[in-house]
Amino acid sequence: MAFEFIIYIIVAILILSVVIRQINQYERGVMLFMGRYTKTKEPGWRLVIPIFQRLIKVDMRVNVIDVPDQDAITKDNISTNVNAVVYYKVRDARAAVIEIQDYQFAISQLAQTTMRDTVGEMELDELLANRDQVSQKIKGIVDKASDPWGIEIVAVELKHIELPEGLKRTIGKQAEAERERRAVIIKAEGEVGAAENMAKAAGILARHGGALHLRTLQSLNDLSSDQSNTVVFAVPLEILRAYDAQTKK
Repeated sequence: MAFEFIIYIIVAILILSVVIRQINQYERGVMLFMGRYTKTKEPGWRLVIPIFQRLIKVDMRVNVIDVPDQDAITKDNISTNVNAVVYYKVRDARAAVIEIQDYQFAISQLAQTTMRDTVGEMELDELLANRDQVSQKIKGIVDKASDPWGIEIVAVELKHIELPEGLKRTIGKQAEAERERRAVIIKAEGEVGAAENMAKAAGILARHGGALHLRTLQSLNDLSSDQSNTVVFAVPLEILRAYDAQTKK
């Protein structure tokens, strides 16, 4: 009797393992009875009658699809290679199972074609400067197209925009030329400012008779701090005139 009881327990465990399915908290179970949809099951243990019923579990978490590199031509006929990632989640488990065969593959294909079309509508400068707007545009199109499948597109992010090597060199030269142009402008502005300050200083020295002498003595004092310097001193006419005026008195 004990042996038969053990056999019964083992058989019961095997039957329960076949007819009981566990749905995790992040999943929903789409129940089909003889091939027809009946109900979407919530998380927990669910009884499934073999042959007659089938339970399809759907992951409701946010998932990521890495969209493969796509060769696209911009509006100004420049070839680019664009890569992106799509973040999505299943909003309606029933629609994700019944309305589309493989929603992950469908989202990937839809994102690829949408990305190529969107890049083709923009010029290269606009594409590089407005990556966020491009991502939002792709997201809106894919989200609207996948709505009947019960899919919600959370975000679309452009990973990189690859340019031809020749164009990279051209852009690099253009950026270098722009930096040189700015450096020349800044240097010229500095020279203008220095000239204005020198003109102001010359005006002050001209208005005050002793100011030029003090400035000359200060320069001599600065030069004398280094004994290795050889100074050839030219006496300004103003000093001679001042000396001449003193001797005549």
